[in-house]
Amino acid sequence: MIKCWLTCMKCAQTQPMGLVSRCACGGLLMVEYDLELVKRTLTKEALTDRISSMWRYIELLPVQRADAVVSLGEGWTPLIRLDRAEAQLPLKRLYVKREEQNPTGSFKSRGFSSAVSLLHERGMTKAAVPSNGNAASALAAYCARAGMEAYVFVPKDCPELIIQECLHYGAQLYLVDGFIHDAGRIVEEGKVTEGWFNTGTMREPGRVEGKKTMGLELAEQLDWQLPDVIVYPTGGGSGIIGLWKAFHELKALGWVQGELPRLVSVQEAGCQPVVDSVQGFGAGGSSSDTLPTGLRVPEPPDCGLIADLLKQTKGTAVAVTQTEILKAQQSLGEQGISASPEGAATWAGLMRLCEEGWIGAEDSVVLFNTSHALKYDFLLPKLTVPVVRTYADVVQWKGK
Repeated sequence: MIKCWLTCMKCAQTQPMGLVSRCACGGLLMVEYDLELVKRTLTKEALTDRISSMWRYIELLPVQRADAVVSLGEGWTPLIRLDRAEAQLPLKRLYVKREEQNPTGSFKSRGFSSAVSLLHERGMTKAAVPSNGNAASALAAYCARAGMEAYVFVPKDCPELIIQECLHYGAQLYLVDGFIHDAGRIVEEGKVTEGWFNTGTMREPGRVEGKKTMGLELAEQLDWQLPDVIVYPTGGGSGIIGLWKAFHELKALGWVQGELPRLVSVQEAGCQPVVDSVQGFGAGGSSSDTLPTGLRVPEPPDCGLIADLLKQTKGTAVAVTQTEILKAQQSLGEQGISASPEGAATWAGLMRLCEEGWIGAEDSVVLFNTSHALKYDFLLPKLTVPVVRTYADVVQWKGK
């Protein structure tokens, strides 16, 4: 029995499941499932006894054979209520989904667990990715787990800790003089000669499906009551697409009711193609002084689609400044959350939307912290740390 197939989001044509991302018409191919088949084994009751990872939803993931799954325990990350902030802001409830708790320190673990599993299932031995950093380290880790070769291409200003992480997992790493789309061109140019599979954003169906599990988990953790607003940092945009897809599948299964959450994309000012598209402007490039993070994607492959999905959910897109991001990173740190610049951008976006009244007193809101702060240690404030020998030294320091 056929479990899943591919459907074009542009012309609605279908084709068998495969490692392709584009229809002949140019539209994005998405995985579609036989939900009647899914219902036979995937029930709310069955979930209570399942593994605490994203593979608890295996019926809604595209791998055909369970023995092909490449996993490091990704998913089922904590959903934390920010009580103190909630009491001070004009909203009803506030949560943060802590994706930095994934095995490679970011939400990218989900996408590459799924993507590498699909490659592994088909006997492939080499994979490559253009990345701003976290996708590179995730591919490196999951290829290592699967016994595959990983080739990663990152901008030359990629954070050093991420570079070392990729090398630690045994990847072949190359620094690119340019942005992520320049790295993407190198991967494409070399794929025939080198024999690697390009796992870049929207180049295959697995990564969106893995990221989709963030939405499935969120619904389950909230007892199948979706929040009113989700604030999500957006670079390539596959996370937004995955969340949208998850909620539609849950509605089709009859597990959630009502309106979809209003999806909010947050980008850094200076590299804001999704924001520009939502506002009806042409997407610009990227300023050279934007932060070297996952938000710096000047040319997302499906920018128009992302903007359309935001509008479908009555959501929006917000550009926040570098200063706002770094301030937000400190604010979340003071609440015990290790937030990357991408994750901190959601807090900055939240502040803006509360000030503008777009988020209101009856709204429940979920922020996604997509990566760990320490991956970007060069952005953290350098604080003076006292050296003491006695308690008298402590008293002296406190008096300064």
